[in-house]
Amino acid sequence: MSIWGKIVGGTAGFAVGGPLGAILGGLAGHAVDRMRDSTRELTDQDTDPQRQAGEQPEADQHADDNTKKIAFTIGVIVLGAKMAKADGVVTKDEIQAFRQVFQVPPEEVNNVGKVFNQARRDSRGFEPYAKQLGRMFKDNPMVLEEVLDGLFHIARADGQIAQAELEYLEQVAFTFGLDQESWERIRAANAEGDGHDPYEILGVSREASDDEIKSAYRRLVRENHPDTLVSQGMPQEFIDMANEKVAAINGAYEQIRKQRGLRR
Repeated sequence: MSIWGKIVGGTAGFAVGGPLGAILGGLAGHAVDRMRDSTRELTDQDTDPQRQAGEQPEADQHADDNTKKIAFTIGVIVLGAKMAKADGVVTKDEIQAFRQVFQVPPEEVNNVGKVFNQARRDSRGFEPYAKQLGRMFKDNPMVLEEVLDGLFHIARADGQIAQAELEYLEQVAFTFGLDQESWERIRAANAEGDGHDPYEILGVSREASDDEIKSAYRRLVRENHPDTLVSQGMPQEFIDMANEKVAAINGAYEQIRKQRGLRR
């Protein structure tokens, strides 16, 4: 069964749990009331605000790889749907871009569309979903950066990234737990047009020493290597994007190397 088949399966939501699992449970047609009842019970008995919201911090951090893979994919669908509403309009181009990012097989288009629409109708903001992903991949922030790269691709689909969409992406990054430096680097790598700043892509200042630049370059290549995503069992679509990201990092370093006359 493909990852998409698993996502819309009746048991996937219970495996994932939390807000992301509730979205899947709603599609399965039998988990919404259970989630509502369990949340009400927790509200009565538990003063922990995370648990009152239906979150499960400890379980998220110790989820197995298959559960993380499902949560990762459904998380991007949900965040993509929320972002599509950020500028007030959901365009056909954005929906098509989503399909391109995920290479959705024809037989699963309707199922994925159901998840997307379920997320759009959901009254919650993006925060619970972003927090759950942030907890799951706390020890592997590169995976979270790949989520943002995918969302940037969707945002560019209608020709430009709206200010509301950019602000949304920044908020998602910080909710994931990424810092300002990481956000600036991701934003620079996804800048529109040809105005990519190679220093921002590497996350260094123009005053950085040659050694600092080399160190940053090597660290980014190591952290963003596609093999890392392969080991996490992530979908092929995001492994492809990781290859593009490493190419951008290599290109930025090559540009700086030529400007400074650095040796290979």
